[in-house]
Amino acid sequence: MTSSVLRGVRVYRDGQFGPPEDLVIDGSVIGTDSSSALDAGSGGFLIPGLIDSHVHVVGPESLIALARHGVTTALDMGNPMSVIDSLRGVVGGADLRAAGPVATSPTSAHATRMRAPLENLVATAADAEGWVSARVDDGADYIKIVIDLPGFDQETVDAIVASAHAKGRAVVAHASRSDAVAMAQRAGVDIFTHAPLDRSIDEAQAVELVNRGAIIVPTLTMMRGLVDRMRAAGVSGPAYEPAHDSVGQLRAAGMPILAGTDANATAGAPYAPPFGESLHDELGLLVSAGLSPAEALDAATSVPADRFGLSERGRIAPGLRADLVLLDEDPLVDISATRSIRAVWIAGERV
Repeated sequence: MTSSVLRGVRVYRDGQFGPPEDLVIDGSVIGTDSSSALDAGSGGFLIPGLIDSHVHVVGPESLIALARHGVTTALDMGNPMSVIDSLRGVVGGADLRAAGPVATSPTSAHATRMRAPLENLVATAADAEGWVSARVDDGADYIKIVIDLPGFDQETVDAIVASAHAKGRAVVAHASRSDAVAMAQRAGVDIFTHAPLDRSIDEAQAVELVNRGAIIVPTLTMMRGLVDRMRAAGVSGPAYEPAHDSVGQLRAAGMPILAGTDANATAGAPYAPPFGESLHDELGLLVSAGLSPAEALDAATSVPADRFGLSERGRIAPGLRADLVLLDEDPLVDISATRSIRAVWIAGERV
């Protein structure tokens, strides 16, 4: 395989950009020997490929749109494994990890609104182990559960989480209300996705969640879009501020924050953030909620790589996968500079 070299780029490492250096792309990984490498450009700010920690892909076009916006890895949070398997390795598209079908209660509003198929339904605690085993056998990278109340009882959520942990899978919980967050917290969920719209997570709860080792993908883009759409339709109730404030509380308590958007094109979804573009919106919202630009960058690179076991990506170092985004402007000065994309590489291949 050929190698190429980026001349005089400033590379993002450990929360800052270093002085200009040459960086070698050797096949699919980051190399060190530039003696026979072809020039691939010069100057700019080089960051690891971005990771969107919450999407629902619909076809190759989803992965290609993500890649064109610098998102080189996507974590799908609810699709049949047949769909996921058909989309792995799309040329010019983001790399994909997935939960497969999500667990939802037959009595929940989510199951009704989304017309959940039978493979998503878990009626009682007695069904949990068989349902989780089926997901693991199908190749799910992690387990996703939708806590939409009324719906699941605590016993069923506990059983799903315990079964997933026994099989070595982390559990992601959809929890967009404070009562759902509390239920997930009692069950020992690993990763919360969404942030509550009814009441913000307070300091005491944030500390307890951090002590339990939990992390969050707040999907502020989705939460803001959902509230805006409801207000435009004249529906009162949920507000964006609790989600925004929860991120600040969790950050202050020391919880790792991951960038995810809930990008989708799903019939019945209350809002559909666009693939790729919405991750840049999410980074801006995370900064508005209290993260520094460096923390926001880490939320879309090294932090999800660490938390989802993607040890070969999320950073820029020799031997790691060459998922890279070259920017014209410095995102540590203004996080919106992540949109100033000059070039993207996925496993060493330029998009």
